[in-house]
Amino acid sequence: MLQIPELLAPAGDLERLRYAINYGADAVYCSLPEFGMRSAPANFTPEQLAEGVIYAHARGRKVYLTMNTLPTNEEADRLPEAIKAAAAAGVDAFIVADLGVLEACKQFAPEIDVHMSTQTGITNWAAARAAYNMGAKRVVLAREMSLQDIATLRDKTPPELEIEAFVHGAMCMSISGRCLLSNYMAGRDANRGQCAQPCRWKYYLSEETRPGQLYEIGENENGSYILNANDLCTAPFIDLICKAGVDSLKIEGRAKTFYYVASVTAAYRKALDQYLADPFNDNFELSDDVLAELTRTSHRHYSPGFYFGREQARQATDSATYIREWEFVGTVESWENGVASCQQRGKWSLGDTLEVLCPDGRSIPLHPEWIKNEAGESVESTPHAMEKYTIPTPELPPMSLLRRKVETLDK
Repeated sequence: MLQIPELLAPAGDLERLRYAINYGADAVYCSLPEFGMRSAPANFTPEQLAEGVIYAHARGRKVYLTMNTLPTNEEADRLPEAIKAAAAAGVDAFIVADLGVLEACKQFAPEIDVHMSTQTGITNWAAARAAYNMGAKRVVLAREMSLQDIATLRDKTPPELEIEAFVHGAMCMSISGRCLLSNYMAGRDANRGQCAQPCRWKYYLSEETRPGQLYEIGENENGSYILNANDLCTAPFIDLICKAGVDSLKIEGRAKTFYYVASVTAAYRKALDQYLADPFNDNFELSDDVLAELTRTSHRHYSPGFYFGREQARQATDSATYIREWEFVGTVESWENGVASCQQRGKWSLGDTLEVLCPDGRSIPLHPEWIKNEAGESVESTPHAMEKYTIPTPELPPMSLLRRKVETLDK
């Protein structure tokens, strides 16, 4: 029987949850203010979590709550109430890394599934089987595993155990994300969702007895980004990940914008659907429009990660900057009689190169002949941030997203 993997998208807040779902996610993962591995996003209050669950369930989607930090003694005292609040909100699963959190989830919300986080560091079938025996419904694999590693793990674990693997997004230079660099260098603990990302910084080498004398690392005499990992992108070989036995395809990025979430989710929705349309074809070829969409959001250079082995994962990254060819500039609120009502999220002017991304994954070039502000006055550029304006367009569904080619930014 054909296995149909789930597409799992990040949701840093309620707005991002809605966009993830409308752009093709089967499930989302999110966090309350405590116990999640991302402190930068707004995250969810218990009330917002309940609202998000209602929104997702009404559309046949699921919501998973990340509780994958390593709690202190004081935080462990607060675990029961957080678990009960999440259970009352109706979440479909908890994502945990700590054994105490696992036990607490089983004690205070036994009816809710538990997924073992990538922070657990599951790199082999024995660890996955042990997690299953402790009550885990799913394991989120360490990102250091190859396709062959995953296939072997699948063969040697109970078929009831679900397997989740990352398919896109930022990579960490540390095994399963357990890194102390940020804690030592910036006083911000990466294992508590506060990473300052020192792996993205530029480094020089100096010798203790020669203060001030710097040496290049490798071939870059201006310093090196020796710790800086490229972004993971698996869309071209999504078929191989599915065939290895993965049940859930996870997109990284709870700290990213809702535009990023929508764009990447739409691209992987299309890639997964292309695979599922002919799953027994050994010559899967990803359509060009999927890869084109994955260049429409800011990203580092792409890499296949560790999926083809550690040698293939070697990187020569000479920059910490993002590749940014397009800029998100607006949302479509409504459309009627050839006119779209939009909200400004970035400035653009008549004559700029524009596209609109629709929730069904279509990307449509736009060439508006006019812009009118809220007063109905014709203007050459969009008004101030968050103000409304109208433009002539083909029919567009609500929640469509406007973007502009960055090279046209400054005129």
